[in-house]
Amino acid sequence: MATTLPAPPGKVWPWLVQMGYDRAGWYSWDRLDRYGIPSADRVVPEWQDLTAGQRLTATADGRSWFTVALLEPHRTLVLRSDLGLASGRSFVPGRDPLPRAYMTGIWGFHLRPAPGGGTRLVVRTRGRGRPRWLTRPFDVLLGEPAHAVMQIRQFHNLRGRVAGEAPRETPDADR
Repeated sequence: MATTLPAPPGKVWPWLVQMGYDRAGWYSWDRLDRYGIPSADRVVPEWQDLTAGQRLTATADGRSWFTVALLEPHRTLVLRSDLGLASGRSFVPGRDPLPRAYMTGIWGFHLRPAPGGGTRLVVRTRGRGRPRWLTRPFDVLLGEPAHAVMQIRQFHNLRGRVAGEAPRETPDADR
């Protein structure tokens, strides 16, 4: 999925590196992402330091997270998720035993300069799970459609933020 944002990569990057449940949020549907807590409407200096290997909390209870897998400032941010399905908890591959049922995936954000001073933001996801007979139907019927809806909303909200527009709530959108 991709969109063009009305700001150069250097203005988009700060919004991406501050993502996280306990940081700026995910800029999607706040009701679903953060139980109604609004995503940040400004760049927060304290959230600008991000390093490979760092965990970004994904849920309120901290049981699941994304790990920063790749970081090329102003260019590429790749987050990795490894989640046990029965527990709903993240695990560390190679350190923790593999759960019987799990999903693992990446969520990559790639920024490229666009004509007119904008940024082409390309988001790629890739995942797999085991056992496949369980995880594949779940992914096709729920995971992929849910991601598409959330990603489109994130694009919309990022577009407004990098353009300097105050976030505005759409009627009944986050209620």
